[in-house]
Amino acid sequence: MKIQAAVARAGAIVDIETCELLPPGIGEVQVKLEACGICHTDLLAMGGQLGTPLPAVLGHEGVGVIEALGPGVEEFSVGDRVLMSFGACGHCGACNSAMPAYCDAALGLNFVGRRLDGSAPMLQGRQPLTSHFFAQSSFATHTVASTRNLVKLDSDLPSALIAPLACGVQTGMSAVLNVLDPAVSNRVAVFGCGTVGLAAIMAASIAGCSEIVAVDIKPKRTELALRLGATAQVVSRGDSLADALKTIGPFDGAVDCTGSIPVIETAFRALGRRGQLVCAGVSPPGRNLSISPRELVFSGRTLRGTVEGDADPREFVPQMINYFRAGRLPLDQLVTTYKFCEINQALADLSSGAVIKPVLVM
Repeated sequence: MKIQAAVARAGAIVDIETCELLPPGIGEVQVKLEACGICHTDLLAMGGQLGTPLPAVLGHEGVGVIEALGPGVEEFSVGDRVLMSFGACGHCGACNSAMPAYCDAALGLNFVGRRLDGSAPMLQGRQPLTSHFFAQSSFATHTVASTRNLVKLDSDLPSALIAPLACGVQTGMSAVLNVLDPAVSNRVAVFGCGTVGLAAIMAASIAGCSEIVAVDIKPKRTELALRLGATAQVVSRGDSLADALKTIGPFDGAVDCTGSIPVIETAFRALGRRGQLVCAGVSPPGRNLSISPRELVFSGRTLRGTVEGDADPREFVPQMINYFRAGRLPLDQLVTTYKFCEINQALADLSSGAVIKPVLVM
C-alpha cells in the first residue's frame, strides 16, 4: 500500500515522501500510527553516530492501531491499540531472562533498521529503505512492526502522552526503579534533565527517596524538575559542578543522562561509599573515562550502564501507565505536540533544547 513516511537522508534532510509498505511478515502486524515521540536516538541515527544506513525512516516511540496481521500472529487482533517499544528476537538467553534490552540481536534489530534476514518493509522505486528501525520505523502514517515490541493500550489513553513510554520515559524510570532500586532513605542525584532525566526524577519521587537533586545547565529544566519531585537543584556551570556537589553530597545513587565524560566522572566522585552510578546517556565514540581502579576498590562504588533501563516493556509499560492514571506521572509537563508535517521543526526544537519531548501527531 502507498503511505507517507518521513525519510531521513544524508545532510540531516527529512522529507515526507510517498513510500510503498509491504504486508506484514511472520510475527508482524501493520499499524496505523496515531502519534510518535522523537528521541535523541533519532538525532544520533540521522547524524551517523549509530551506524544506521541512510536513507531511513526513523521513529521508535509509536502508538497506533493494528490494521492487519502477519502469519502466526495470535496474541493480537485487528483493532488493537498498541505502543511500540524496542525490538528483540524473543528467544536468546537475554530475552528468555526478561532482559530484552540486551538481546543478542539488539544492534541489528534496533539500529541497522532491517529485519534479521536483511529485508525491509518499506520501498521507494522498488528499492528497500532502512525501515525497520527499532523493529517499527514509526515516522510514518502506517508501518509494519514486530509483535515482540508491542504493548496493548486501552482506548482512553492519550496517544501523544503515552508514546514517550516506549523509550525515553521508560529508560529514565526503569533506570531508577529497576537498576538503582533506591531505598526510601537514599539520596539520589540525576544529571541531565531532558526526558530521560526528568523521568528518573519522577521515579525517584515515586520510590520515596529522601533527597533528589536535579543537575542541568539550564535553570528552566532544573526548575521543572523541582515541580516533578526533585528536592534540590544544581545549575551546572563547568568547573563549579564538583564544588556545588560537595556542599550537598555525597549520594547513595546517581543517574547520568548526559553522556558527558566530565559529568560522569564528577558524578562518580560525588557518590558516597558503596554508592552506585547508572549511565543512561550515550557518550560520543572514542571517549574514555578516567577513573582509577583504586577508587572502585576503596570506595566500594559501582559504575554501570543501562539500555532502556533494563526494562521489559511488556512488564514495565503497564506499571508506568498505572502511575500515569494515579497522577504520579505528569507526562503533559514533558510533551510538546507537532503535526506530522512539522517534523523538521520538531527535530530542530529537540536538538536546540527548546522542548523536552516533541511528539508527532499523525
